[in-house]
Amino acid sequence: MTRESPGFSMVAIFPFAAVRPEREVAAQVAAVPYDVVTGQEAFAIIRKNPMSFLRVSRPDAELPDLPPHDDRVYARARERFDELRSAGVFRDDGSAGFYIYQVSSRKETFTGLACCLSVEDYESGVIRRHEQTRYDKEEDRTRHIDAVNANTGPVVLIYRDREALARFLGELASTLRPDAEVGWSDGSVHRIFRVSDPRHLARIEGHFSGIDRLYIADGHHRAKSAVNVAAMRRRQGCGGGEADRFMGVLFADSEVRVHGYSRLVRDLGGRTREEIMEALSGSYEIAACAPVDRSAYQITPRAPGNGHLMHMYLGGTWYECRARCSPPSNPIAALDVSVLQHEVLERILSITDPRGDERLQYLGGARPIADLEAMVDRGEYAVAFSLPPVRVETVLSIADGNGIMPPKSTWFEPKLLSGLIVHTLS
Repeated sequence: MTRESPGFSMVAIFPFAAVRPEREVAAQVAAVPYDVVTGQEAFAIIRKNPMSFLRVSRPDAELPDLPPHDDRVYARARERFDELRSAGVFRDDGSAGFYIYQVSSRKETFTGLACCLSVEDYESGVIRRHEQTRYDKEEDRTRHIDAVNANTGPVVLIYRDREALARFLGELASTLRPDAEVGWSDGSVHRIFRVSDPRHLARIEGHFSGIDRLYIADGHHRAKSAVNVAAMRRRQGCGGGEADRFMGVLFADSEVRVHGYSRLVRDLGGRTREEIMEALSGSYEIAACAPVDRSAYQITPRAPGNGHLMHMYLGGTWYECRARCSPPSNPIAALDVSVLQHEVLERILSITDPRGDERLQYLGGARPIADLEAMVDRGEYAVAFSLPPVRVETVLSIADGNGIMPPKSTWFEPKLLSGLIVHTLS
């Protein structure tokens, strides 16, 4: 564990005894993160694969007739987790260790350290966030963690790699046999390496002893919900120990990738398509796009340039919209998501609360443009907005300045699978 040097706060990392699927069934258990699929999509996956960890992370998928926050939904999550453990699908490691989580694609390999982190570090700002959370998502994961008594999905965090930590972890992984190896539908391979040798544990702790700050990349709701559960249990007199920690996977800043995060709006706020276009024309130069690559994650701009840019899908057509004025000097106000929120969602569509307005929904950036089109074409939403990604350094700089971006501003990769490592709170 690393903690503090005089007058200077360091990140605390903790080994832990994970609950993990047996090697032979890891591929069947592994599942996408709970928040990248709808309830219907999760149910379809479960029907094909009853061992999917989505039965734990998305219990609402099997209880469509119940309100999503019904007590019985969370009780079902705990039941499914207990069933997997009692059936021998999951094993308890018994002793504490670190875990290397490695994701390989055809082009690159990401190597991260799975460990536990301190709720105190989150509360003090040693662990920094950069996005607001949504109320409903925060409530959901708070109740889920409390009911299951576990962190079922990791928080992905970034560190500034000054000591070539990623290279060290990669070299260590190359000397170990993977405890789980899962090939995924996108062509990636996910490997888990348990590190239990005291010499290796000490080396990892030593390498991380100089890290003074971590940045949440993916999992703001999971992190805040873990903090909520810790505070709740302290009030109940049963806090401390593992309940004051949450599971994270730490990646070097040079290794992560960022995509944009799309917005969808259920209706036009009583306006017609023509009225929306007229309202936009005051602030944007608007041009219909040529046929777009529907398999891509974002639309290529017609021409390079600075300033705010967004793409809008309305009435069966994609439009490229460029702001007429220069972006604000404030780094958060200058973000594409901020300009979209202020100039379009709020001013034109009357969506003033991006954290809670039910008319507004989000779609992660690693989804093809075709998915956005389909949701609008089916009538589920009236309009969609696709945004370019934010640079990693921009995210870290905003977090260093205690800035908070609008919710769902970034989609970070690698995306880790759920169910391969679970941290229990007692």
